[in-house]
Amino acid sequence: VMSPENIWSSLVFVKYFFSRYLRYLDYEVRYVRNFTDIDDKIIARANQLGEDPFSLSKRYSDDFLSDMAHLQCLPPSVEPRVSDHIDQIVTMIKQIIDNGCAYVVSGDVYFSVDNFPEYGKLSGRKLDDNRAGERVAVDDRKKNPADFALWKAAKDGEPWWDSPWGPGRPGWHIECSAMSAQYLGNSFDIHGGGEDLIFPHHENEIAQSRAACCDSSINYWVHNGFVNVNGQKMSKSLGNFITIRKIANLFRSPIN
Repeated sequence: VMSPENIWSSLVFVKYFFSRYLRYLDYEVRYVRNFTDIDDKIIARANQLGEDPFSLSKRYSDDFLSDMAHLQCLPPSVEPRVSDHIDQIVTMIKQIIDNGCAYVVSGDVYFSVDNFPEYGKLSGRKLDDNRAGERVAVDDRKKNPADFALWKAAKDGEPWWDSPWGPGRPGWHIECSAMSAQYLGNSFDIHGGGEDLIFPHHENEIAQSRAACCDSSINYWVHNGFVNVNGQKMSKSLGNFITIRKIANLFRSPIN
């Protein structure tokens, strides 16, 4: 969870207006929206601010929920947090290792993309097209530069949990696979996100989930595009973003 929410990052949640429509059509809808309350970015930001990572993520998630209320988004059926699902994450990693698609190196656990032939199917990318260091940390211990972390060994000053591979914390991608399986089962209908998540995040989710359970499947992937400002993607780094809170203050509610 990173805050404040800008218009583009909020699109991924606003588009779930179709959950209203599905309910209108009398479908039973179970909508899961998870909070990543611990990861590399949160730890780095917390260290920068001299704040506890969980305190920081709680503040950000509270701001996010306030923004969603301003947008009159329907609340999800379930809103799990990573830190509450370590057992499920560890169990899934064990399954992936047992099925020959992951390996342990000095307390870290990596997914082996070479052992998953379907890798790249969602994004249309081939392993040969992936450059080492592109959204994937370069590590000589990896069997393939594209291998990604399922579990990260504990480092000084970082939160950690016990595991069969030693103290550590989950990698980013495995969190979503484990919580999806917990609340939606191994197969479900719709998975959404921004188009920037197609690779590597959603590609890795598919690999993890199917490596843990071969029957895992998602019927529809829905990705929203970017919001552009003067021909450039809206982003914090470019300083061209506007927050939901600012919009709410500028215009009366509900926004017409």
